Amino acid sequence: MSRHVKPSEFLAPGAPPLDPVTMYAVLVLTGVEVAGPYVRAACQRHLDDLKRGGKRGIWFDHAEAGRVFRFFETRLKLCEGQFEGLPFKLHISQSFILGSLFGWMRTNEQGLVVRRFNRAYIEMGKGNGKSPIVGGVGLYGMIADREPGAQIYSCGASYDQASILFQDAVKMAQAVPDWNDPNEPLITYAGNQKVWNMAVLPQPQSNSFFRPISRTKGKSGSGPRPHMALCDELHEHPDGGVIEMLERGFKFRRQPMLIMITNSGSDRRSVCWAEHEHAVAIVQGDVEDDHTFSYVCALDEHDKPFEDESCWKKANPLLSITITEEYLRGVVKQAQQIAGKQNNILRLHFCVWTDSATAWISRQKWSECEDDTLTREQMRGRKAYGGLDLSQTKDLTSKAWVFEDSWKDVPAINPETREVIAGEFIRKPTYILMVDSYTPLETIKEREDADRVPYQQWVDKGYLIGTPGPVIRLDIVATDLVQDCKDFDVVGVAYDSYLVREFKDEIDKLNAQAIVMHDHPQGTSYRKDSELFMPRSVDTFETLILEGRLRVFPNPVTRTAVAGAVFWKSPAGLKRFTKDKATNRIDPAVAGAMAIGLATLNEPDANSVWNRVGADDARRQSAANAETNAMAVLVNSDEIDYSILNDRSHPLHELMVKRWNDRADDEGDDD
Repeated sequence: MSRHVKPSEFLAPGAPPLDPVTMYAVLVLTGVEVAGPYVRAACQRHLDDLKRGGKRGIWFDHAEAGRVFRFFETRLKLCEGQFEGLPFKLHISQSFILGSLFGWMRTNEQGLVVRRFNRAYIEMGKGNGKSPIVGGVGLYGMIADREPGAQIYSCGASYDQASILFQDAVKMAQAVPDWNDPNEPLITYAGNQKVWNMAVLPQPQSNSFFRPISRTKGKSGSGPRPHMALCDELHEHPDGGVIEMLERGFKFRRQPMLIMITNSGSDRRSVCWAEHEHAVAIVQGDVEDDHTFSYVCALDEHDKPFEDESCWKKANPLLSITITEEYLRGVVKQAQQIAGKQNNILRLHFCVWTDSATAWISRQKWSECEDDTLTREQMRGRKAYGGLDLSQTKDLTSKAWVFEDSWKDVPAINPETREVIAGEFIRKPTYILMVDSYTPLETIKEREDADRVPYQQWVDKGYLIGTPGPVIRLDIVATDLVQDCKDFDVVGVAYDSYLVREFKDEIDKLNAQAIVMHDHPQGTSYRKDSELFMPRSVDTFETLILEGRLRVFPNPVTRTAVAGAVFWKSPAGLKRFTKDKATNRIDPAVAGAMAIGLATLNEPDANSVWNRVGADDARRQSAANAETNAMAVLVNSDEIDYSILNDRSHPLHELMVKRWNDRADDEGDDD
């Protein structure tokens, strides 16, 4: 059975009419409505839950969704600019957001029917109507949500920031005649030159109000009991203090809601990035969280917004409505002419998180490698190469296996121009990657809180192996490795030297057949006592992914590690893994790289002209002559060719290694 429900099931003859929420999901997943990868995943989540959510106690209430639609479209009017005084006609993407927030229901522990979602993270490009729609949600919560004494707060990094969303709501409220009848007003406004509080008169909802709030760093804050907390421009918040303060008050409410809206940011250590990653992990299926709604606009991996207008709507769902193509062409022209403006334009208008760290592989590209038809039993007896990254307390311990798979013809690349050579292909081997990871059970809760990942959930589902006690039990890892050696045709295991002596002692206690172990240095300097080299292993890992030559056992632990891995690059351009932040656990990625480095150690130089499929003899000989001439020039210089440095099969490899090590000694380079 397919993992996902197909949109065609909702279009089949006899299927009931589609509500606006489901209509948007179907239009997105059939390509009629353009959307990015995480919005597509959110739409798929909606369709899957319509079919299967009942087993988890969640359902979609069309009447509740319709109620909020009617409130917006029959009561509210837009304010300012070209939209002044117009009815708030919902775009279908806005209907998807509102209908999801208010239509999905569940039964709580007291047996009461309440909303499914009490948290929402919404990220989209600047100018797509985030503040008005969330301001409207605040008015709905204060007036129409049937919550006595509803406290609605708009919050921001500063009071001024919090007031922007609130003032949008004030203008919309003041534009509704029924609410502002001089004889029987529904709403009162506090403030002289600038309104700072709206309150509903004693009927129908006694003591309900809506006001802005912020928390200056260092102040504790206390007292709010929010029915709704509306957090604007999360990427500007210095920390999660104001959110934590408001969420503490949720315990007094039956169905509270936190809505976080933002443009993309630039700080991958911020509360916004943490919420962004959590929202993405939910719709990608890495984390189970039935209480958080996610709508994250983003470009696809190969989109080029400065060159191709067709991708603009992925970050701007209201393109041609609230933000025009003409305007975006203007900002793109600025980016093309002024390099210093490019990052801000990418971040604000195209939902690209920009910072100095270079992400390694995107979640999207990694998911293309995952193959849910793979089973451990299929690997029995196959030739296997291992990678072992050991730890004790905070980090994971990971054991990776790479299996030989098949062959694939890959387009040949001209090494000088980096362009595809028409009609020529290189036959290359393909591989399968399987990673097992371990964590200590005694400290799992505190590390879940610190790392913001669901370790216990992964253990319960079999994606992560928990070992008793406060540290990882190396004897358990050793026992599993020995069993793997019985199941697979193991050629060898590459390892990081940390804790390896203790691990080998555990192997010896098992009286197991000898395992060939290979020390895999972790730095960017060559070691004469090891053929393995981390920059080569990382580059090869990356190449296998990009060329579609790697199938991977699906596992959210490995997926999360890959998403959190970035690389550090030496002055010579050599790469090794590092963490995006202190709480990322990249051990599965490191173990995978070591296993791939070992598996491909003796793989021939596939880029050599002699291995090309489709090249005629004359062209092959011409390319070989050019290669020979280039080598002669290189021998007579003192330059380092870094592509040769990474290619052990090249005739000049040893010369490049010597030059590199001499230069590294002069510069003091080390691991």
